[in-house]
Order: sequence, then C-alpha cells, then structure tokens
Amino acid sequence: MTAERALRVAQSIKKELAEMIRRDLKDPRLSVSGLISITDVECSPDLRATKVFVSIFGEGDRQAIMDALNEQAGYIRGEICRRLKLRFAPELSFKLDDSLERGSKVADLLGKISRGEV
Repeated sequence: MTAERALRVAQSIKKELAEMIRRDLKDPRLSVSGLISITDVECSPDLRATKVFVSIFGEGDRQAIMDALNEQAGYIRGEICRRLKLRFAPELSFKLDDSLERGSKVADLLGKISRGEV
C-alpha cells in the first residue's frame, strides 16, 4: 500500500464523513447551532485505522458531540466501507481539534492590538 493511496483514501473519507454528518446522522446532539468540521483524516498505511480530527466551532456541548460521533462510529465505519468500496472497514477514532477556535482567538487578539485596544 502506498502513502499516496492512503492519502487519497483519507481525503475520500473526509468528504464522505462531512456529508454523513450533514445529512445522514440523525443524532440530535449533532444538530447544533455551531459548526462541526472535519479538519483532517489520517489513515494508517494499511488503511485499517483512521484518526478523524473534528473541530466544533460555536455553540454546543463539545463532549456530547464527540460522544455522539463515537457512538455512531460503527455505523459510520460500515457506511464508509460501502460508499468507498473498501475491502476492510477502517477502525475510526475521533479526536477533538481546537485549532480553528485557537486561530480565531489569535486573530481577535491581533485585531485588538492593531486597533490599540490592548
């Protein structure tokens, strides 16, 4: 298995996951007023393990959203396998990624500094 294939599969998983969260998953914890974004997907070289980095921006209980994703992991895993026609369904692990929120705070601070508010 090449690293290039693992990267292509990771990008396909990212696209399918975003679509599934937006349309297919009916968990009320996932229908928050904020933004749930798949920031990155990393696949192992054999495509059997996948880390999914999720960013939650805005209102919503982050832990409840992560719990909902982890509880739906079996369903998501099967759907990913079917949609991408993979031989093996990758084991999914969801990780909270707060980089977008940290970036927003830094941008706000830089804006305040440039306006002389700090």
